[in-house]
Amino acid sequence: MQNYSIALSGLSTAQKALAVIGNNIANAATEGYHRQKVELAPAYSSQAGSILLGGGVDIAGISRVIDTLLEREILHQQSSLGQVSQELTTLYAVENAFGEFSVGTSVSTTIEEFFSALQDLSAHPSEIVWQSQAVTVGQTLAGQFRMLAEFLIRLETQITLEAETTIERINTLTDQVAELNDKIERMEIGGGQANNLRDQRDQCIAKLSELVGVVTQSREYGVVDVSVAGIPVVTSASTTKLEVGLTENKYLGVCAAGAHNYNTYVQGGRLGGLLSLNNELVSDVHDDLDALVNAIVEQVNQYHVQGVGSEGSFSELTGWTVAGDNLADFDPPITSGEIYFRVIYTDPATGTQTIKRHKIDIVADLPPSPSLDDFADYISTNIDGLTAWGDSSRLRIEAGSGYEFDFLPAVLPEPEAADIDFNGSVDPTVSVSGIYTGSSKDTFTFTVSGTGEIGNGTLTLTVTNSVSESVTTLNIGSGYAAGDKLDVGNGINISLSTGDLVNGDSFSIDAFADTDTSGLLAVVGINCFFSGSSAADIAVCSDIIDSPGRIATALGASLTDNMNALRLAGLKDMAASSLNGMTCSEFYRRLIADIGQEVSIKKTRQDNLEIMIRNLANRQSEISGVNVNDEATQILIFEQMFQAMAKYLTTIQTSISTMMEIL
Repeated sequence: MQNYSIALSGLSTAQKALAVIGNNIANAATEGYHRQKVELAPAYSSQAGSILLGGGVDIAGISRVIDTLLEREILHQQSSLGQVSQELTTLYAVENAFGEFSVGTSVSTTIEEFFSALQDLSAHPSEIVWQSQAVTVGQTLAGQFRMLAEFLIRLETQITLEAETTIERINTLTDQVAELNDKIERMEIGGGQANNLRDQRDQCIAKLSELVGVVTQSREYGVVDVSVAGIPVVTSASTTKLEVGLTENKYLGVCAAGAHNYNTYVQGGRLGGLLSLNNELVSDVHDDLDALVNAIVEQVNQYHVQGVGSEGSFSELTGWTVAGDNLADFDPPITSGEIYFRVIYTDPATGTQTIKRHKIDIVADLPPSPSLDDFADYISTNIDGLTAWGDSSRLRIEAGSGYEFDFLPAVLPEPEAADIDFNGSVDPTVSVSGIYTGSSKDTFTFTVSGTGEIGNGTLTLTVTNSVSESVTTLNIGSGYAAGDKLDVGNGINISLSTGDLVNGDSFSIDAFADTDTSGLLAVVGINCFFSGSSAADIAVCSDIIDSPGRIATALGASLTDNMNALRLAGLKDMAASSLNGMTCSEFYRRLIADIGQEVSIKKTRQDNLEIMIRNLANRQSEISGVNVNDEATQILIFEQMFQAMAKYLTTIQTSISTMMEIL
């Protein structure tokens, strides 16, 4: 009977082996299928006297042909490819949106055109054609910035929506992995082998790795636990759902559903790419674009608030609504500095003008933690001819009848009475003119040397600055004709009428490089060219659009010069500390170059990953794939085995029959 057992074991083994081979061939094109093979072992042997007889063959098991380390590396590289592919696709869209390769339509071209329009305006400061051109180009530039901001905002919204969709797909796959884990464990605890189920489970994990980076841990009975971003999303047959959301800083993150402790640093897969785009790549582009716009707005407005256009000084100015109750809450905060108003009163009877300058010191003149109302109240209380309101966080300044005001840094036409100390019998009149070109506020003191009449003798004026340094010495004695202008330097001229002076007589004049060292006027929108502070809300102020003559081209008291237009045009070549020491054009070109470089880096990495994955897949195919020719060879082997065992069984049966006939 032992012979029958050997024969039957061989026949049974050959049949099962052929079934495994058939299954391999049937799944030769099935994605994720791993070739299976029959593990054979000698059957139980029996002792017959001194002879050990074989018991045939047993199937020890049916195993998958798999290289675990190779499979894990493929998962890792697939996850990396999923991330870089998502990043690259989105960056291509960003690069196309900025459109720097379209001739004549780029933002960099419009930036150049805007400053060129201001340069053209400086040559024709009072002509409406050139004023309108500057407004039009400014509107075009603002419109292009808003268009880019709208694109980036839509893109960021789309990234968040895509992340939510990806999380739903991840949760679905983790449910499938857990369900297959349960089936595999049940089958293998019962002594079965769930190779096909393992392949299905591993294929789900492979799809999961394309969506997010995964870490797997093998356990008994074929169970595999899966973690994502440090969260155990699959533990045996149970799952933890994930959710995606935004932190307070608008960073996109992942956490267990309901936990709200978002992890913003998730690597791998499509989800990793989406988080990287939202938190770094696209957000950095958006931040740089906003920084550029903010620098342009601040630089232009800082100069514009101090100038006056061809329409002249103001009878009324209204700013925009600002956020925050106190000046220190503004963006940027106003905590110190001085603001100088120039108030002009025209006597309606004689037409005589009186010009006075008034200073407001944010720290010294206003109460602690001042509000916009406090600032407005100070104007109304302390500056004759002006009334101001700070209602609803919006500053409005009005001039009374016969009054006008501005913030020109122009020197006053004559020294203040308090700044004159003359002791002669007939005091001369001092006239001051010119536009100060110094870089900071200064006070020039003029001290008389000698005694006598203007234009006679050896009278001179020794000029010193605010730190008592000698600036120059001016001759007002013999050779000087009363009324002639004398060059003090830094763009300032003085002249003296007839009169007499005494040795030691003096007078002083203030010269201003900046009439708003606090920055308040630009922050609240008084006499600004641009409104807004980011790419999403930049615009040319409506007052400028309605009246292009309001473009502040002049800095001098005559209101006919072009000095402020030249200053505005010169911003083209002025480096800004907020732009890392670059000009606006340089910063924008660097922004575009950074996008292009990022695209190039991602494309190179994508190509390298694709090659690597292709090589790994080829190696996987060599190890775990089904080679139909090899399987056909195995069919022949087990077919011959079956035939031989059948012949063996027939021979045994014939031998037994012959023996029985003999007996």
